[in-house]
Amino acid sequence: MLRPSLLPLYLLALPAFAQQPWTPVPSGTTAELRGLSVVTRALAWASGARGTVLRTSDGARWQAISVPGAEKLDFRDIHAVDANTALVMSAGPGDASRILRTIDGGDSWREVALNRYKEGFWDSMAFWDASNGIVFGDPVDGKFQVYVTADGGATWRELKAAGLEAQPDEGAFAASGTALTVHGSHDVWIATGGARTARVLRSSDRGMTWRAASLPIPAAAPGKGIFSVGFFNAQHGMAVGGDYKQPLLEGINGARTSDGGASWQPVTVLPTGYMSVVVPVAGTTRALVAGGLAGSGYSVDGGRSWKVLDRTPVNTVGFASPGIGWAVGPKGLLMQYAGPALEDR
Repeated sequence: MLRPSLLPLYLLALPAFAQQPWTPVPSGTTAELRGLSVVTRALAWASGARGTVLRTSDGARWQAISVPGAEKLDFRDIHAVDANTALVMSAGPGDASRILRTIDGGDSWREVALNRYKEGFWDSMAFWDASNGIVFGDPVDGKFQVYVTADGGATWRELKAAGLEAQPDEGAFAASGTALTVHGSHDVWIATGGARTARVLRSSDRGMTWRAASLPIPAAAPGKGIFSVGFFNAQHGMAVGGDYKQPLLEGINGARTSDGGASWQPVTVLPTGYMSVVVPVAGTTRALVAGGLAGSGYSVDGGRSWKVLDRTPVNTVGFASPGIGWAVGPKGLLMQYAGPALEDR
């Protein structure tokens, strides 16, 4: 926590908001939205429960995209390459976890991956570039599931990698599509919870080998631990979490690293409580936005200090630039960022 003597400097270091930072936008759905892929200032895709997929190509109006036969699927994550090519990942036990792909803007979809382990549950998906991606899920036979693609998601193969052994009761959270993150061409990190200690698993070879580090964010309960991890570069990153069953619970809900995830320092992310997502702001080297059922907050100094953006509960956020961003959440919530540019300080 900040000492009172430092508070004035902290406030001066962060921009003030003269208006509401988020503007509600009609989504046309009441489905829970958890997936978000912000491609450019004008182009973004979102996804959620009941097979929901949304897209904007002008940064203003959103349209629903039909995914035939997906009414019972819960699309917890989405990754878009452009206006035509996108992948959605559904989460759920066994074959409820799957990936579908479109290359014609959503006019047609093809199933490209299916979880064939009845005890499996996929959590997040990420791509290093247009061709190379990775998806991971909860442990099967004591090890986290990891799959990779090298052809833009057209085909996937399972990795039996070293270092994916899970602790008792350990799992991950398909809450925002950001329990998995990548950077550069080979680095990847996974966030976990539920077990005695929360951990981040990291790989520098596209998931072939993994190393784990414990974090100071409390875990030791099924809904408690790290929910999201994001990195500016190969060394500097941020993790957030909490307990989704107690969204306003006070305590340490964040941690930051400057050595690639080998060690982590505790941080209280504002607003205090459960955070399901943290993302670097595109176009900056130190700005971050976090969000969850406690609301949303931001940092412009690499996660050292935080300020409240809004108290509206959200599931995930994404930014195309310091001033262009989106948030999605419960009951079809869709909001556009309308605050001042979140520049580095």
